[in-house]
Amino acid sequence: MMKLPQFCERYATSRSAAYREISAGRLRVTKVGRAVRIKHEDAEAWAASLPTHGGEVTNG
Repeated sequence: MMKLPQFCERYATSRSAAYREISAGRLRVTKVGRAVRIKHEDAEAWAASLPTHGGEVTNG
């Protein structure tokens, strides 16, 4: 399990964006007392569910 700051750093997202994902039900968390913990498999499932960009990359 990882702490929220670890999740944010690993997935390059802000704390507020992570809380929006949690509130929307797209990111599952486990509460340990008042602390928020995210299982690695839940983080990976969240990342896999993100939309991908289908366009081609152009230079310039």
